[in-house]
Amino acid sequence: MASHKILVIDDSRVIQKTVKSMLPPGNFDVVEAKDGEEGLNKIHSDKPSLIMLDFLLPKRSGWEVFQEIQADANLRKIPLLVMSGRKEEVTEKISEPFEFFEFIEKPFEKKQLLGAIKSAMAKSKKSRGPAAAAPAAAAAPAAASAGGGEDVAALHAKVARLEKEVAGLKKQVSQILAFIKQKLK
Repeated sequence: MASHKILVIDDSRVIQKTVKSMLPPGNFDVVEAKDGEEGLNKIHSDKPSLIMLDFLLPKRSGWEVFQEIQADANLRKIPLLVMSGRKEEVTEKISEPFEFFEFIEKPFEKKQLLGAIKSAMAKSKKSRGPAAAAPAAAAAPAAASAGGGEDVAALHAKVARLEKEVAGLKKQVSQILAFIKQKLK
């Protein structure tokens, strides 16, 4: 009987089969989801011991799935391994260092995958506050204790992430403008 259930959320059958073939036989039960929506459903129904999440997915993107995982204290405890063919896609949304999850760039070798899984397991054990990625959620303890407070806390977390994203985009725009001005001289 498999001791670990791994949920692979990736629209590529090649990646799903590759992961399955790279894992030691008998130790892992691999569950597959082909899009973000199916992945979220399987996270809740199958209770995996590790989630491998592609960042570009149909129906619901890996970014949206990532945000839902981070907004739920129980789901944040599950080790997470984010995958992408281009690291920039991930770092545009989530700044490094990746403290509470592991990242692996596709394509990957067996040794890289096994190392990333071990790292994801270790990172998931790190202590973090009730809303790790969102300091603004701490500003709403009264709202969180009222009915529906988790929704309010999740919204505060999203607002904080969006504010961080906007700040990063503003910085990029100013850098682009400075570059253009320099080239026009």
